[in-house]
Amino acid sequence: MNQKTGVGVIGCGNISAAYFRLAPLFRNIKIKSCADLNLETAKNQAEEFGIVALDMASLLKSSEIDIIVNLTVPDAHYEVSKSILEAGKHVYSEKPLTLSLPEALQLHELAETKGLLVAGAPDTFLGGVHQQARDLVDSGEIGRITGGTCHVMNHGMEHWHPNPDFFYQPGGGPILDLGPYYLGNLINLIGPISRVTAFSSNPKKVRTITSEERFGETIPVKTPTTVHALLQFHNGALVTLGASWDVWDHGHPHMELYGTEGTLRIPDPNIFSGVLQISARDGGFDPVPKWDHPFGIENEEYDSGWIANYRSAGLADLARAIREGREARCLIQRPLHAVEVMTAILQSAKTGRAIEMATTCTRPDPLGPEDAETLI
Repeated sequence: MNQKTGVGVIGCGNISAAYFRLAPLFRNIKIKSCADLNLETAKNQAEEFGIVALDMASLLKSSEIDIIVNLTVPDAHYEVSKSILEAGKHVYSEKPLTLSLPEALQLHELAETKGLLVAGAPDTFLGGVHQQARDLVDSGEIGRITGGTCHVMNHGMEHWHPNPDFFYQPGGGPILDLGPYYLGNLINLIGPISRVTAFSSNPKKVRTITSEERFGETIPVKTPTTVHALLQFHNGALVTLGASWDVWDHGHPHMELYGTEGTLRIPDPNIFSGVLQISARDGGFDPVPKWDHPFGIENEEYDSGWIANYRSAGLADLARAIREGREARCLIQRPLHAVEVMTAILQSAKTGRAIEMATTCTRPDPLGPEDAETLI
């Protein structure tokens, strides 16, 4: 259990610091090297976090590396993950897995042919609060899930991100960027989705960057920035999903699940922690006493206060799955299904038709406190 799996990282942009910073929390993985199209960027991250910077080809060939984490921009995910598999390494990809279902299916087929595993973010559903929600659902605390609502709404990325351009191009937008967190948690809590229908709009054709590095530059918007979708699950539940970058403020909770015996209010699925609230038949929400889960312990200061952040939990779970010959909780079937759901949402909004899903998946195994403790 204490033997560490060697990990490499391709893509040293904004998100990479979280992996470099948090992977050392896990007992069974060690990031040894990184690469980027810009070697100077890789060298800067390597120097800061005490690892080795390599060119792409050298990292792919490294005998010290068993898993490579793909942190490139979304439209490069498919090609980079494919090159990792062709080099004989397992893949852990940031979200979204790919930008199309055919690409995701091709990665799945290639991995199976080569006897390799692919897993993908998000892993936030492994957080203490979301696993406690899973336990409440599984124990029947609110009865059978019949419906729900999800809302991810803000005013976009140009206010803080140093290079927000790709968020507003095809392959970006709130569904493909933030949808994976919500769909990942819904699959964890309810299961796979059978059909979707949606509407979308793009009310603002140009965005102005106000982050410090490129203040005042403008970005053309070429993808929908407001999407409202209805998801029908295999178990019959109906969940509405509102995703928008055209909202300054709102009063919706991030996620609510409605059951035959009550309602469960779930915090931001992009964060590992938060407060669960439950309401029984007689109404009125009460906070649920916090579970003693290692991935729910607050360890980082955020804009809104202290949060739990355990990115790399899915990576550590993948490493253990490889070593023990069992199924990883972030295994490709789940992010692949989410890719189909997200692209179907966008296609439904474009065509005005409901779309049946061709893929499905199982719910991941729960990760209770004792099992999580063996990873940290």
